[in-house]
Amino acid sequence: MLSDQAVAILLLTLRIVPAFAFTAPFTLLRVPAIVRVLLSIALAAWLVTANPVQTWQSGYAAHGLAIAAMNELVLGIGLSLSLQFAFAALLTVGRALDIQAGFGLAVLVDPTTKSQMPLVGTLFAYAAAAIFFTSDGPANLLAIWAASVQAVPLGTGALSGDLGPLLAYLSSAFVIACGLGGAIMLALFLADLAIAFMSRTLPQMNVMLLGFQVKALMTLALLPAAVALSGALLLRLLRTALEAAPQLVTAG
Repeated sequence: MLSDQAVAILLLTLRIVPAFAFTAPFTLLRVPAIVRVLLSIALAAWLVTANPVQTWQSGYAAHGLAIAAMNELVLGIGLSLSLQFAFAALLTVGRALDIQAGFGLAVLVDPTTKSQMPLVGTLFAYAAAAIFFTSDGPANLLAIWAASVQAVPLGTGALSGDLGPLLAYLSSAFVIACGLGGAIMLALFLADLAIAFMSRTLPQMNVMLLGFQVKALMTLALLPAAVALSGALLLRLLRTALEAAPQLVTAG
């Protein structure tokens, strides 16, 4: 009995650990890997204790432990994809703003993932992470894991073959993310038009130098206001991601 529970805990850990290891907002925090693993094991133990019929009593070993482990890992990746896509949308819009404002060469090195991140996109990502942790985001994520155990017993998870929910969620996520930076994009576009008209009347003016300075100042002036007024949009994006997570997986 205890051995079955221990194996079930380790298998269920594979359903939880992808979110802590590879998915924002958890990857934005510098947390030691051992802490992430121990937290995943603790949550898995809680779920196994609360759902014995769906976990260690479900007969997950009928097709082999390797198959059960692969199914759990696939299910964990599927549940974490929605949050990953949400933050990817924010980083994409931020990168577009960087290029439009002339910050295309300005990147930040994320000390957690050792990767380069766009300047404005990093600000959007950390704002979304702050809203995730200050709202009911962690509680909703725990509820999704608990509901997934009820709906998909241990060792039977798989990615859904229907691409409709995934495509619908992707379009919604990028539309919401574009709404976050849409005002700044429009202001920079109008600045480009104004500078283009000025270059026609004043050919001797250094359009490139003037445009870079004006758009950089406009971005720095509008960005704080855009982030401050976008709390509802960021919350809606995170809620959409959490609502889409269960639709990306199915029982195998």
